[in-house]
Amino acid sequence: MLSWQHLAALCEIEARLRGDGVRWALTGSTSFALQGVPVEAHDIDVQTDAAGAYALAGRFAEAVTRPVAFSEVERIRSHFGAMRLYGVTVEIMGDIVKRLPDGRWEEPVNLNAHTRFVEAHGLRLPVLALEYEAQAYRTLGRVQTAELLERWLAAHRASE
Repeated sequence: MLSWQHLAALCEIEARLRGDGVRWALTGSTSFALQGVPVEAHDIDVQTDAAGAYALAGRFAEAVTRPVAFSEVERIRSHFGAMRLYGVTVEIMGDIVKRLPDGRWEEPVNLNAHTRFVEAHGLRLPVLALEYEAQAYRTLGRVQTAELLERWLAAHRASE
């Protein structure tokens, strides 16, 4: 479920990025909700490449709460930053790389290969495909989220 604040923030993001060449897609709970998964959206996660992360933060300079910078933790690294729009935290992630079970780092996510578009509330929004999201969450060790998506996908396919 998306609040009016989420919708206002998404409208603003889409309007400021429309036609400017920044490749981006929504991920996480907002993306799941937009694709019909029955979850409550908490924040908005925007995935892009490194250049896109800095460009996005630049277009919303007045709203940035954490400037974009390279960040690495145990299982993930990216050019990470955050901003606040309409009271909603928007996390910016550029060139996300996940650590594989064998300890190696995978290549940055190819957004073009995993992005699809949804029409919602008068907006055409790029989202990461749920099949990819389930695999990505499993790689990150977030098994509950991966299983939630896999169950939803299986039920959705069965009802088609």
